[in-house]
Amino acid sequence: MKKSIFLFLFLCSIIFVSAQNKFELKIKGEVKTPYSITLADLAKMPQATAVLNDKDGKVHTYSGVQLSELLAKADAPAGKEIHGENLLKYLLVKSADNYEVVFSLAEIDSSLNDKKIILADKMDGKALDAKKGPLRLVVEGEKRPARSSFQVTELVVTSAKE
Repeated sequence: MKKSIFLFLFLCSIIFVSAQNKFELKIKGEVKTPYSITLADLAKMPQATAVLNDKDGKVHTYSGVQLSELLAKADAPAGKEIHGENLLKYLLVKSADNYEVVFSLAEIDSSLNDKKIILADKMDGKALDAKKGPLRLVVEGEKRPARSSFQVTELVVTSAKE
């Protein structure tokens, strides 16, 4: 009995690791260079940290890649390009459970805003668990973590202009 339970847990961990290795985040929409990126590629990018309180008020430190870095790699409008019609552009963040949140590009851009927004793969130095990962959007400084989405799968730049 113990051997079968161990075998089951072992197989589950292999499946989880395999799924993590196949995971790709998609960055697409109104960008010049849409792309997909793996967890291994994200780990090679410059890392940042952000602090977030959970629902119980416990403070956690997350680490990952700044959202602006991922959008820059896709050549999304940034810096001096954020004016005129580009002020109508926004980022739609999609999660595996169909949860979606929105940020204006101006809100993400470091030339216009000091808000720290990262796509984290670690919490308190450890990989995110399956319920929250492999990637979690973390928005530091918001009073409620409503936009700090779990299981992020896609970043889509689009426009509010019809």
